[in-house]
Amino acid sequence: MNHFNSIIGQSPVFESLLRSAKVVASTDVTVLIKGDTGTGKEVLATSIQKYSVRADKPFITLNCAALPEGLVESELFGHRKGAFTGANSNKQGIFQSVDGGTLFLDEINSLPLSIQSKLLRFLETGECLAVGDTKPYFVDVRIIAATNTDLQTQIQLGSFRQDLFFRVNVVPLELPPLRQRAEDIELLTKHFLQRFAKDYNIALASFSKQTLKVLREYAWPGNIRELRNLCERMSILLSGRIVEPENLPLEFTASTQIATSNGSPFTLPEVGLKLDALEADMIHQALQRTNGNRSKSARLLGVSRDTLLYRIQKHGLSTH
Repeated sequence: MNHFNSIIGQSPVFESLLRSAKVVASTDVTVLIKGDTGTGKEVLATSIQKYSVRADKPFITLNCAALPEGLVESELFGHRKGAFTGANSNKQGIFQSVDGGTLFLDEINSLPLSIQSKLLRFLETGECLAVGDTKPYFVDVRIIAATNTDLQTQIQLGSFRQDLFFRVNVVPLELPPLRQRAEDIELLTKHFLQRFAKDYNIALASFSKQTLKVLREYAWPGNIRELRNLCERMSILLSGRIVEPENLPLEFTASTQIATSNGSPFTLPEVGLKLDALEADMIHQALQRTNGNRSKSARLLGVSRDTLLYRIQKHGLSTH
């Protein structure tokens, strides 16, 4: 069975990504999946695991951002009885539970620095040390990590170790945001609408051509997760009907109403403007919206990351 068939998409950028994912799945290499929130990083990680030689071994997902900082070390590596208040018995860590299998570290950017050093040690030697123990143990675990932030920026800020980045970034796979694969939207909507019609045992809804045009022009800040939620809502509220643009939530149609009659989203004021000042302001707004993430800012502005870095330097802007 080809487990990558569950990932929907035929756009060139997405098919290129899947080809790379299939190649690395058949190896034991460490993988770093990059992508905005909602692009499907966990789905891709699951497919890689199911396509790998470890497919019949344990697979555990850990959202690094969801655990309190004080519990991360114990959850990952385990602890000995009496290691800290409340440690009333020995506890096996996730690394021991997944021995022989695959551990998916989602939002690895949220790992505390103290845990990053222990993870680096494991990646280099296979060695783990439980909290309160003095004797290490060794496990055989493949790591697939994911991040929705620019780790290079975090390295510069001192919140992510550069040596750990080199260890997890052996093979990077970057999931494109949905706005960069608009040609996949029709396929994805059909998939989700059919799925929800079956799940809820209701008549199949569909999107009109005009509605699909609106969806292709939408920015999709929530990516595939947002599209999935829209399809679920329309499936339930408009069961068996054709969804027209006027049936969509306001944010979908409002974004298309700012375009002028000639198709341009911006009209030059009669009094003119200062182009350099406008460019600097747009870059500043993009950096603020993305909390200084230059890769995301570049995508918002429709330029390459290198071009954005050049223009940040040109205007003397701060990314913090």
